[in-house]
Amino acid sequence: MEQLHTEVAEAARTGNAPPTLRAHVVRMLSADILAGKYKPGDRLNESQIARELNISRIPVREALSQLQEQGLVQNRERRGMFVTNIGPEEVAQISSLRIILETEALHLARARMTPETMARLDDLVAQMDIWDGTLLEAAALDLEFHRVLWKASGNPYLERALNSLMVPLFAHKTLEHVTQEIRRWRLSHHRIILDAVRGRSNDDPQEALLTHMRMSYTAPERYSSLAKPPA
Repeated sequence: MEQLHTEVAEAARTGNAPPTLRAHVVRMLSADILAGKYKPGDRLNESQIARELNISRIPVREALSQLQEQGLVQNRERRGMFVTNIGPEEVAQISSLRIILETEALHLARARMTPETMARLDDLVAQMDIWDGTLLEAAALDLEFHRVLWKASGNPYLERALNSLMVPLFAHKTLEHVTQEIRRWRLSHHRIILDAVRGRSNDDPQEALLTHMRMSYTAPERYSSLAKPPA
């Protein structure tokens, strides 16, 4: 962590291009969030961060905006930027809606699959199989796999809806402190979805998605019509 702060200060001192400085700030803040220095729900004060790093507020503002795109940060109107914080009920509600939307994306992707898209999905699953890096790298692989499938649906409105809905949820799971083994186990289950989309298994895409989501969530269908009625 100290090295990151040193790199930011050095970039500011030597007058590196703003994108380079912004990248340093993004790395530093991401590491601080994942390390627990900033906890879910904490406000990220732009002015204070700039003072701590002895830089202007512009690269900090740009870095926070980039972290918002990644889902690690949420912009609350008239209040500022906060570390993503989603409650258990919200997670369940988003997950249930995800099942409906992503199932449609998977059916469409299977019908429209191209060799290029399949090669990209195979490559991502191969990277997941050998992953042994940071939580951010794991989260990036996870999200990219699903984004490729959403794009392959051919419906930009469906793709946009899933991105808007899911990026904060993926970021929320990144902040969950689990072991490398559990994270690796979760990544390995993306092959279930890939096999269903490719037609290598007898699983319907929705069943494959549900199996995959149950690796991380309890009863992800709880707020959907797929939920079993109370006994």
